[in-house]
Amino acid sequence: MKPSPWAFAPDLLAWLTLVGASVGYASVVHRPRYAANRRQVRSFAGAMVVLLVALSWPVAELAAHWSLTALVVQRLLLTLAVPPLLLMSLPLTFVAAVTRPAPVDAVTRAVSRPPVAVATVTVVFVATLTTAAVSAEASSPLARGLLDLALLTAGIVLWLPVLSPVPGTPRLPALGRAGYLIVQSIVPSFLAVVWILSRHPLYPSFVHPYKLGGLSPLADQQVAGFLAKLGTIAVLWTVAFVIVNRAQPTRGDEEDAAPLTWLDVERHLQRAERRERRSPPGTTPGSPETQLPP
Repeated sequence: MKPSPWAFAPDLLAWLTLVGASVGYASVVHRPRYAANRRQVRSFAGAMVVLLVALSWPVAELAAHWSLTALVVQRLLLTLAVPPLLLMSLPLTFVAAVTRPAPVDAVTRAVSRPPVAVATVTVVFVATLTTAAVSAEASSPLARGLLDLALLTAGIVLWLPVLSPVPGTPRLPALGRAGYLIVQSIVPSFLAVVWILSRHPLYPSFVHPYKLGGLSPLADQQVAGFLAKLGTIAVLWTVAFVIVNRAQPTRGDEEDAAPLTWLDVERHLQRAERRERRSPPGTTPGSPETQLPP
């Protein structure tokens, strides 16, 4: 730990990661098949800017060694801001190509279901906030990077049922998406209540004589609890409100009855073909799952 929380600490690994991601994105969308529009390019640029804030000084340094509140800010950026921008930046043809392999298709299809998504996000959120995980993040850059990657992945899972970028995955109606977001704002962040009600600091990594912002370690923990809870509710409930508001009443039927695209049809045909190859010889695959949805 540095002698001062404001001592400059360049994070070359984070910078190199962002440069590599930007170069990779540019090389992909440069191909005519995966061409991105201006809105998608702006979304990717926004994701990189937010990711730079979350993974570099001073937020990363404060989150690793000095303040649970800073750690919460970093986590909110990695789960609620970066993932939706990344998902919106990807051309659908590229998403279809990446998720075409059977194992990837099976996983993305499973985690796009709201109950699985809520369970996955809750497990990751809680696991990355254990005392051991926070201590590892403070002592090891490698552990810090792996935990950040886990949070980013959990954020993508959180937003998959809302944005539905993967072909062949069910698209929730507006009220279903809004309800899902409300559940996600409540269940995974239950640890925030523990932080608020606790009478002593729970993380040794953030117990030190220096009072960042004039806050004691216990006060910092309580502020982090309020921020984690209210920040999550503010973001997810606002998105839920926008979704429901846009579905009112003249456009609601059109949005809720989203037609199948060719990418959806192609994905369903690929799944049916895989099931047919797995069927025992002499049988005729004809289960309802092999049929395209109406």
